[in-house]
Amino acid sequence: MPGSPSSSVQEARRAIADRLREIRKDAGLSGHALATSAGWYKSKVSRLENAVTPPSAEDIRAWCRACRADDQAADLLAAARSADTMYVEWRRVQRSGLRRLQQSYLPLYERTKVFRTYCSNVVPGVLQTHAYATALLRSISEFHQTPDDVAAAVEARLDRSARVVRMGDHRFALVLEESVLRHRVGDAEIMAGQLGYLLSAMTFPSISLGVIPFAGERRMWMTETFTVYDEEQAEAELLTARVNVTAPSEVTQYLRAFREFSRLAVYGAEARALITAAVDALE
Repeated sequence: MPGSPSSSVQEARRAIADRLREIRKDAGLSGHALATSAGWYKSKVSRLENAVTPPSAEDIRAWCRACRADDQAADLLAAARSADTMYVEWRRVQRSGLRRLQQSYLPLYERTKVFRTYCSNVVPGVLQTHAYATALLRSISEFHQTPDDVAAAVEARLDRSARVVRMGDHRFALVLEESVLRHRVGDAEIMAGQLGYLLSAMTFPSISLGVIPFAGERRMWMTETFTVYDEEQAEAELLTARVNVTAPSEVTQYLRAFREFSRLAVYGAEARALITAAVDALE
């Protein structure tokens, strides 16, 4: 089924297979020559190049070694590791409710030293107030028709945020589109409280908060919300799924995008002025 998680995984495996073929051809090797060099039956090369059999880590290393392309092994290994987890359907991970999903992120959050987050739709989870998180997770639960454990999910989200924002050696570089400040999640009172908390959070030593103004020429178009965890993994949030990216070359693209968004943002007094203006607009 096009667009389904299974088809996305197959596309990822197809891309790995195509890259293996390109590496072999760039090396000027026939399938038979590569198989001989790696100590395989010729049929194995065909199965790997046609995505019939997913390559193991050793298969990839042997392939790159035979083609004298060891420098490309890291990207291929990362792509192979993430093929089964790169596209995670929200319906599957939310079927038992939202609390468990919030808790599942804790190990990743605790081991990450630097969070780089770009938000184009809602306030980042690490800076959400109780009321804002409740309104947001309530709407998510209703839309995806998950079991109603919103109260427990909010507590899990806020507990997770408190652990990483207020404790431990973690740093957060956050960039928001100005539209995030204007889009109401909940009523005016909830938004006023949330925007007020953003102003307070700007004083936290672990937080760098920038806002991209509506006005001004853009060198980078708006994209989906994403977070880069250290420089090892990126995660983008779609309507129906989350996309996990671990291939070094792709993580590098997210880091580059974050740098571009950071250059568009204003900080300090200018950012506070935009947040304050959004508060005033609620009246």
